Amino acid sequence: MTVEGIWDLSISTPIGRIKAAAEFRRRDGVLVGSARGTGEEVPLRDVALDGDRLTWSQSVTRPMRLNLDFAVIVEGETLTGTSRAGRLPASMVTGARRPARPGAEAER
Repeated sequence: MTVEGIWDLSISTPIGRIKAAAEFRRRDGVLVGSARGTGEEVPLRDVALDGDRLTWSQSVTRPMRLNLDFAVIVEGETLTGTSRAGRLPASMVTGARRPARPGAEAER
């Protein structure tokens, strides 16, 4: 299974729905990534794919400073799971992979 590409995410939080995008790619054989949303771009940490289970951590400063841990299940072009910020209740995460642009591989 591959998760490389850009995923449009929707996170249902206690303060409302947050839209974000996460990009996963391989660098020297290691899965890495970054996330964009609410006016900032942050690196993903500890990205791991175990079968269809994808996990990662990230820190954000907007809408508030939080350390987030994601755990999702990837099924084809969609994903579902949760995001957790410390002891706060888990937030539901859904996502869909963006279609690859023609020629995008040649740009990398």
